[in-house]
Amino acid sequence: MKISAPAISSLFLAAFAATTTRAATPPNIVLIYADDLGYGDASCYGATKIHTPNIDRLAQASLRFTDAHATSATCTPSRYALLTGDYPWRRAGTNILPGDARLIIAPGKATLPSVLRSAGYATAAIGKWHLGLGAQGAPIDWNGEIRPGPCEIGFDTCFLIPATPDRVPCVYVEDHRVAGLDPKDPLQIDYDHPIGNEPTGKDHPELLKYPPSHGHDDTIVDGVSRIGFMSGGHSAWWVDEEMVDVLLGRVNRFIESNRQRPFFLYFATHDIHVPHLPNARFVGKSGLGLRGDAVLECDWTVGQVLDTLDRLGLAENTIVVLASDNGPVVDDGYRDGSVEHLDGHKPAGPLRGGKYSAFEGGTRVPLLVRWPGHVEPGVSPALVSHVDFMASFAALVGQAIPAGAARDSRNQLAALLGKDRAGRDHIVEHALNGALCVTQGGWKYIEPAPGQARMPATGIETGYAPKPQLYDLSTDIGERHNLAAEHPDKVRELSAVLAQETAAGRAGRKDMQLASD
Repeated sequence: MKISAPAISSLFLAAFAATTTRAATPPNIVLIYADDLGYGDASCYGATKIHTPNIDRLAQASLRFTDAHATSATCTPSRYALLTGDYPWRRAGTNILPGDARLIIAPGKATLPSVLRSAGYATAAIGKWHLGLGAQGAPIDWNGEIRPGPCEIGFDTCFLIPATPDRVPCVYVEDHRVAGLDPKDPLQIDYDHPIGNEPTGKDHPELLKYPPSHGHDDTIVDGVSRIGFMSGGHSAWWVDEEMVDVLLGRVNRFIESNRQRPFFLYFATHDIHVPHLPNARFVGKSGLGLRGDAVLECDWTVGQVLDTLDRLGLAENTIVVLASDNGPVVDDGYRDGSVEHLDGHKPAGPLRGGKYSAFEGGTRVPLLVRWPGHVEPGVSPALVSHVDFMASFAALVGQAIPAGAARDSRNQLAALLGKDRAGRDHIVEHALNGALCVTQGGWKYIEPAPGQARMPATGIETGYAPKPQLYDLSTDIGERHNLAAEHPDKVRELSAVLAQETAAGRAGRKDMQLASD
């Protein structure tokens, strides 16, 4: 049952009376979820080889967190946790999904958008999805209605990249249909066998803008070979270089249409994920190759959202959150020159590892929170996790979370608003192969895990080792000194914390994959 606007305001004021200055109306919430943005990719987090003026502009008016974490070192599980409030490693099937995967969030399950919608918010998901579409056990009809999807789990509307930019289908999905599809040219998708007559990167490398480095050699779209096979539906195929403008157009349309009521926008950008095909406005501008140019495109995107809020007079009553789904990677499937052009730039900053990794570079990511008049700009060392967004924003709007839902989400609203500089007692982090880590009181424990110490395809240190690892992050943020042998009591203590967390349920370890997410 939806709640009236006066009721929203009353709930909001009650929720915030003890923590912040009163506001006349509930705040809008804009969550910008960047893709593969590393801890060291923005100049406000210490980058010196690249300048990100728009992210820095947001940071100057925000609380900037130095110990904020995605739950997982890869995309699908991080997004699952953010939207459901559940750790993804508790459930099988939440690992990196193929482009034809079915929806992994059950319709009717309480989610962050459904909680906000029940409080009267208009809700939209725009950008990268990668949580599956369609009913489990049923084929996806790419040429008809595609449901269930975001609109069945709390979003009023959506405009999606169905999976990832490097995976088919390379089309947009608007609400329940492929956007711009010509019914006379049906779209076909297959992840097992080639279909149709479209050229592939494997067979026609001469057609490519740049070659794949591992995998990524199937159907060619916009001069780049992807993961999976696609045929037909040509009128709906996206152009990567135009993607930033297409998505921003949808963002602006949603904000403008809902400026008279509270709204929640989940804007999941396609940058900085591969393939790196930024708009011509940004090519060659970073001096760091195509990945650096994609960072600049992501930064510009943030600025455009801020400009829209300013133009419509909404900035003062809008919470803007900028975060990333996992740590950075440079070569994630294509030899596009990004590795050669790093020029000393360190996408993970002082952290070890990166995307996929159990080390801090896998999950410690930028987090900025701006709310004029309510959040004092500055720096917070609070330990926070994206899994807590659901409980925290539920508290923001005075909504109770249904029993049994969001079981791992904790109300960290005080930390997000800068009223609490400690945050969580501990967090659990999740690597690609299913290995878990726990951080508490400045100490980090990584459980023993199988797998290679370095991913041969990406060059990233995984953090996988046959013996326990223990790091004192207060003095060793780069995780260079394993202190497990010197502090066996601390190993036992943190191992027990992790055992208590996993006692509530844990899916089996996932096999290490080389396909990007």
